[in-house]
Amino acid sequence: MLDLNTIYSMDCLVGMQQIPDRSIDICVTSPPYNIGIDYGVNYDDNMPVTAYVEFLDRVGVEIRRVLKDDGSFFLNLGFALRDPTVPFKVIDRLSTRFVVQNVITWVKSISVNDTSYGHYKPVNSNRYHYGGFEYLFHLTKTGTVSLDKVATGVPYKDKTNIARWKTGADTHDRGNVWFIPYPTVKSAKPHPAAFPFDLPLMCIKDHGYTKNTVVLDPFMGSGTTALAAQRLGCAYIGFEINGDPNP
Repeated sequence: MLDLNTIYSMDCLVGMQQIPDRSIDICVTSPPYNIGIDYGVNYDDNMPVTAYVEFLDRVGVEIRRVLKDDGSFFLNLGFALRDPTVPFKVIDRLSTRFVVQNVITWVKSISVNDTSYGHYKPVNSNRYHYGGFEYLFHLTKTGTVSLDKVATGVPYKDKTNIARWKTGADTHDRGNVWFIPYPTVKSAKPHPAAFPFDLPLMCIKDHGYTKNTVVLDPFMGSGTTALAAQRLGCAYIGFEINGDPNP
């Protein structure tokens, strides 16, 4: 077993082979989007779709092996506006190995009437709308994994619901639409496609955790998942081929 609380500078397909079977509680990751991003390493982020699906399927094989039977695999998949079907092709393949227990929409920016929330990027095309969301797939081995939904919940607007639903708590299930905007970036980003800190934090909380929980991120990037695990007092392990991301 590799040491915990370490991010290894190695290919995740090589590194995960050194993790024992059924030893990981939660996997949270965002693999390369395959949309031509320059990650600064010898990696082709513009593969043919079939090759990209095959690559993530090989990663999925290892994740399934190391994941506990009651574990959760949270997979964030982005997509190019010119081909929004790629995440579904990936999930169609991974669904032969996992059960898709939840499909969460990560809303990065949204406009309600005349008010906008989050950050918008210009789209240099008159064919596509700006992509204000990404998919977050919750995969499990059985489809029956219990979640700590209140941990990521929100307070009732109508407080009479507290008694009506007999939970005794002023919190209800957030649902499967999560609004998590990017923070304002005032300088160059350390990673070209890092997800916001609250995304892995909410995934870990959604599954439920203890001080003995081990969180895996095969594509650790700038170390955001590791920082979220640290914040919650969990152990982590990850892999990254682009530099040294250890927080």
